[in-house]
Amino acid sequence: MAGQDFSRYQKKVIQRYYDNRPALDEQRLAELATELYLANDKKKPKLWESTKELMERLGTPPSRVEHVMKTGDPAQVAEVVKDIQSGKIRPKVEKKVEKPAE
Repeated sequence: MAGQDFSRYQKKVIQRYYDNRPALDEQRLAELATELYLANDKKKPKLWESTKELMERLGTPPSRVEHVMKTGDPAQVAEVVKDIQSGKIRPKVEKKVEKPAE
């Protein structure tokens, strides 16, 4: 993918995706909480790995991420989702780097 030229339309689609990524991550974390309740033992390790990655990307304090991972309780993930939705945990805001016009 590196070095590819994208059309103006493609660039806008990609930019909108990254602009909306916190909302997408929040939705995915809520879905993972449900999936963790229902998953069999074979799928759980991968789901927990994804859960940890999303919590970190959403700005969940490291101590809270560690606690949730240590307990292995999907209810704790649901609590994190609830805190994110209520604004107690705010998603990290990545600084936009403007590229010069080509």
